[in-house]
Amino acid sequence: MTTSSTEEPAKDPVNTETPPPPDAKSGRWWLRKLLPAALFLSVGLFLIVLLGVAQRLGWIQSGISPSSATTEGGKAQIFTCPMHPQIRQPKPGRCPICGMALVPAAKSGANIDQMAINIDPAQRRLANIQTAKAKLESVSTTIETIGSIEIDESRQATIAAYINGRIEKLFADYTGVEVDKGDHLAIVYSPELYSAQVELLEAGNALKKMTSGALSVVREVQEKLVENSRQKLVELGMTDAQIKQLLSTGKAESRLTIYAPIGGTVTEKLAEEGKYIKAGEPIYRIANLTTVWLVLELYPEDASRIRFGQRVDAELQSLPGKTLKGRVVFIDPTVNPNRRTVGVRVEFKNEDGQLRPGDYAKAQIKVPIGPQGNVYDAELAGKWISPMHPQVIRDQPGDCPICGMKLVPTSRFGYTDQPVPQKKALTVPRSAILMAGDHSVVYVETKPGRFELRNVTLGSLLGDTAVILEGVKPGEKVATAGNFLIDSQMQLSGKPSLIDPLRFTPAKKTKKNTPLQFDSFKIETISGKPGQSLEKLYATYFAIQKQFAADQKITEQQARTLNTLAAQLAQDSPLSQPIKDELQQIANNSEHLHHLSLEEARKKFKPISHAVVKLATQVRGGETKPPFHHFFCPMVPQGGGDWLQSDHKLLNPYFGSKMLHCGELVPTFETAAKQPAPPGQSQQKQKHSSPSRPKGE
Repeated sequence: MTTSSTEEPAKDPVNTETPPPPDAKSGRWWLRKLLPAALFLSVGLFLIVLLGVAQRLGWIQSGISPSSATTEGGKAQIFTCPMHPQIRQPKPGRCPICGMALVPAAKSGANIDQMAINIDPAQRRLANIQTAKAKLESVSTTIETIGSIEIDESRQATIAAYINGRIEKLFADYTGVEVDKGDHLAIVYSPELYSAQVELLEAGNALKKMTSGALSVVREVQEKLVENSRQKLVELGMTDAQIKQLLSTGKAESRLTIYAPIGGTVTEKLAEEGKYIKAGEPIYRIANLTTVWLVLELYPEDASRIRFGQRVDAELQSLPGKTLKGRVVFIDPTVNPNRRTVGVRVEFKNEDGQLRPGDYAKAQIKVPIGPQGNVYDAELAGKWISPMHPQVIRDQPGDCPICGMKLVPTSRFGYTDQPVPQKKALTVPRSAILMAGDHSVVYVETKPGRFELRNVTLGSLLGDTAVILEGVKPGEKVATAGNFLIDSQMQLSGKPSLIDPLRFTPAKKTKKNTPLQFDSFKIETISGKPGQSLEKLYATYFAIQKQFAADQKITEQQARTLNTLAAQLAQDSPLSQPIKDELQQIANNSEHLHHLSLEEARKKFKPISHAVVKLATQVRGGETKPPFHHFFCPMVPQGGGDWLQSDHKLLNPYFGSKMLHCGELVPTFETAAKQPAPPGQSQQKQKHSSPSRPKGE
């Protein structure tokens, strides 16, 4: 054992040269083994990624020759994505958004403007594209709704007790019984009524027993007592006939008979025989059902288009096939806050009793499309109508047989005696309209096969017809079938469409900011008081111009003088109508000029200056000599920076001290005694001879 232990150190150099076991290999060995494989995989992934990027960007083409990217005419072909038509490239490739292969853009979309597309006859037949003309015609809409039959509230009555007592007899002993005016309804026992009758009889007997020698004062007191006792019985519910019968028989009755005040149907029975009642307690409710209401609820926009007396056709569920005619009797002036509707009541005649309260009916109201104004109804032309019951129509004035009110002429409610031409509206078939949210378009065939996108403003939609307010002209052809395919073709061509109508917006022409131009003008003179007033108006204007140039607000006196002079000349002077229109423009803008801030007053000063400049080219006072100078500043916001001065020293009223001398002299307007040169020559001459700035500045 000792020997073996001493020999082990001698074998150490040999043991270090032998390879270690597999689980004891160093990290360097693993690195040498795995590094080549890792580098190979990295290069492969890099090449794959590079290939994908090249395909996305179109650097690599899938076997297509360069000549295939051109059309037959040698022109470059455009490629687009079927899903994203805004992607347009001159070479084939893949869409950078979805990766789909690009396809050639439709050749029918080439060589025309950005708002239209051409459809070949073969494509048109396959797509079944059809067109129709836009028409100008008188159109009307029909408001359809459902309502319920209700009792006419103006023809209801409540039968109540006038006295405290007990009901001894009810003649109308069930709900729904028909009664006539004056029929017996109930008998009420009342000791109070009996004592009041005795009081009247005793007072009457005492008056009869008075001799002629009785004092006049005593007789007058007794007569008043009789009259008061009689009136007391009236207040307790006795009729004149019952009181006369009481006086003729001289016998008091403790029982009072109650009569029906109107004829109709008992809708409610509120008491029974033997019941004690108090004064004012209801016994019956009676309704005259010879006229009933159809209560409708309309949207506010529909309710605003109907009027009192307008005809309404209705059909009841219980009377199918029978159309009833009524007229609007009331339109609620308020909107229901919960349902956001407006209540409308329609009156119907019901003399045969076929209309029962609680039944439902379908109503139709025909309303013309166009501005609200006078309308023609043959049944109401030149007639007189009841303001409470529009079914009461008469040829002559008189009283309403239902409510007693005076009949009024139908013209008060906008009905004319003669037919009124209805304003025509531009209509197209509804199928021509393509809508996406609040946006609507149509495709107009301007030439055979050429369809142009038009943004339209819609009016009312009337079943199969749509009213166009703007965007289409009468007689133009619009696509009514196949228009979705046309819109798809527009998308594939990268042009505006229903989904993206603003892809191409034509540049708007901007209006040049130039001074007022006059091709020619001839200044006339007027004498007398109008001429003096006109020159005073010019002088007031020049004073206001200097106030603004000095950054000062004008006085109330200046504003009133300018307004008064302009208004008087516009109304009473012998001037022509175009001149009066300019004077009225001055009057309208100068009335409250002194109340405004300096900035706001300068804005109002612009239309006043335009009117004054135009006046100066047409008319002057007869005794005036000095010329007027027309100046213009291009820096005024929204343009139109014209004004007039009595001298050539430029003082800008729109900016004041900020840019006091900003502007240029345009023409000078001489008086009639000194004829002006033509505008072009005058401007050229004055630009050289009249400085726009005072000397030394």
